Amino acid sequence: MSGDTTSAPIDCPALGIGELARRAGCKPETVRYYESIGLLRDAPRTEGGQRRYGDAAVKRLTFIRHARDFGFSVEAVRELLEMADHPQMPCHEVDAIAKHHLEEVESRLQRLSALREELRRMVGQCAGGRVENCRIIEVLGDHRLCRRKAEHGGAADLR
Repeated sequence: MSGDTTSAPIDCPALGIGELARRAGCKPETVRYYESIGLLRDAPRTEGGQRRYGDAAVKRLTFIRHARDFGFSVEAVRELLEMADHPQMPCHEVDAIAKHHLEEVESRLQRLSALREELRRMVGQCAGGRVENCRIIEVLGDHRLCRRKAEHGGAADLR
């Protein structure tokens, strides 16, 4: 535990923002960002203005980070958190969000696989030598030389 809690009210949670971030595997800036967009609730503050967090914030931030690691959008995480806050609800909406995300991931994988194959083919056709005769430069300059005529669409998935 870090930080001075002497000026905090007796019932104020004890974790500072740095410790919360460390426990959830992120940076304090990430905590502030999630607070600013409403995924993480505003923390109570000490008389000195320092944020203080409890176990519920650790659990919520860990959930957010893990969902983001799975690639769920911020909006999907917001919806999932709302449902997690109401544990007696049926989970069909959670299932629908996860199934939709799975479909997006599978589509992205197909596009990336096609992109990989096109890159392999393009690199394999390059004989080295001079740039003026480079097959890679030639293919990048003329989409008609690609085996797949459709847009590759995979580069955005790499970001």
